[in-house]
Amino acid sequence: MDKIFFKTAAELSDLLDKGEISSVELTKSVINRTKSVDDTIGAFLAYDEKKTLAEAEASDKRRREGNKLSDLDGIPVGIKDLIAEKGQQLTCGSKILENFVSPYDATVIERLKDAGCVLWGRLNMDEFAMGSSNENSAYKPVYNPWNIQCVPGGSSGGSAAAVAAGETILALGSDTGGSIRQPSSFCGICGLKPSYGAVSRYGLVAFASSLDQIGPMGRSVKDLALLLQVIAGADAKDSSSFPIDKVNYVAELDKRGTRKNIGVPVEYFQDGLDPEVKQAVQDAIKFYRENGHNIVEMSLPMNKYAMAVYYIIATAEASSNLARFDGVRYGRRSPNATNAIDMYFKSREEGFGEEVKRRIMLGTYVLSSENFDSYYRRAQKVRTLIRNDFMRVFESVDAIITPVSPTVAFERGKKNFDPLEMYLCDIYTISVNLAGICGISVPCGFSSKKLPIGMQILGKPFRENEILSLAHEFEQAHDYSSQHPDI
Repeated sequence: MDKIFFKTAAELSDLLDKGEISSVELTKSVINRTKSVDDTIGAFLAYDEKKTLAEAEASDKRRREGNKLSDLDGIPVGIKDLIAEKGQQLTCGSKILENFVSPYDATVIERLKDAGCVLWGRLNMDEFAMGSSNENSAYKPVYNPWNIQCVPGGSSGGSAAAVAAGETILALGSDTGGSIRQPSSFCGICGLKPSYGAVSRYGLVAFASSLDQIGPMGRSVKDLALLLQVIAGADAKDSSSFPIDKVNYVAELDKRGTRKNIGVPVEYFQDGLDPEVKQAVQDAIKFYRENGHNIVEMSLPMNKYAMAVYYIIATAEASSNLARFDGVRYGRRSPNATNAIDMYFKSREEGFGEEVKRRIMLGTYVLSSENFDSYYRRAQKVRTLIRNDFMRVFESVDAIITPVSPTVAFERGKKNFDPLEMYLCDIYTISVNLAGICGISVPCGFSSKKLPIGMQILGKPFRENEILSLAHEFEQAHDYSSQHPDI
């Protein structure tokens, strides 16, 4: 079957059920596609072809025997290289974890295995998930399949590019301040940041523990629903996971019900937003209005503080979390050290990249005794106000629509010399993590240069089913998700 690697997981699941393809055929197609294009894209840091094909063969055997484990049994899923899979490398895109092999499975990996998914490779990323362009990987950059002169977004740029280029059918990413949604927008795929606590973080290497969330990335909204169905749910190994009621996200996709009140925040459509992005998102809002939904202009006044709050809290938590990488127990140990103290300093100096060092230093500064109250404690108070803003708005609206990013994918190297300009790429996404709510990126158009544009739909905590349904409604009326790069 020609180019089956560009089909959605939902379509492929149906073909597997009918016996029209096998998991081995599908997996070989994805493997061959990766070998064909990844030298250009750079989405993978490693893969184990033999292991993956063995998983595909096991899936085909189950189907022949009538023992299918789930709708995703036999579907290849790529894994961002900061999620632990037993026996596979776990580098977080950093030299400090070069050659490190995970001794255990993350909870999401256990759930993928229980569902019969075929685990395919370790996907490239900004080092320790710190970046918005996937140029911060210690090993190689990732390129956007729609235009290799442009970035794919970050930090889950490898996951987004791999799905867009047909190198995997589905992928797992992580989102600390937009790291699933922004690269999904740049690469023309769908990506969901679940509510904080909806998906276990056990086995996710922490960047900022109160912000990080694992989420699904795929070609269609239904693909996200299928993957979320597998990975969502409470976990005794993660004290921050929440005992949510089990929801059939796929069945909920077509439940339109009564018309929805959809909020449009004025703060997200002001100066700094690319005119083409603005027009595409406004056209999407017009679609919802014309289809019977009530569009409500509203305000999130505390959003103007989100950037400052995020880069205080995120860097503080990064400073704390990354202190464990010291060259003592695991990871890189400098061969140039002359004593224990020297080993500690040199291992970290040689192992961490510039962006990671920058954030560790910022975080250490705001956590210092003389600055803690002025920065960290105050930022936590404002974070509460940002969340309260959303909760107030959600009393009168069911969802919120915004752009994902101020621009489409930008040229490689364009923002590398100005960290603040790079940080502003996430200005529309970071408040979602601060508030702990859910958000999805879904394609809504293309720029004049044929680069994808995504819109963001935000929902109440643990109401992923509602934003998935709204996104699915839009997707069904347009063909953006069926388009793919010519590479």
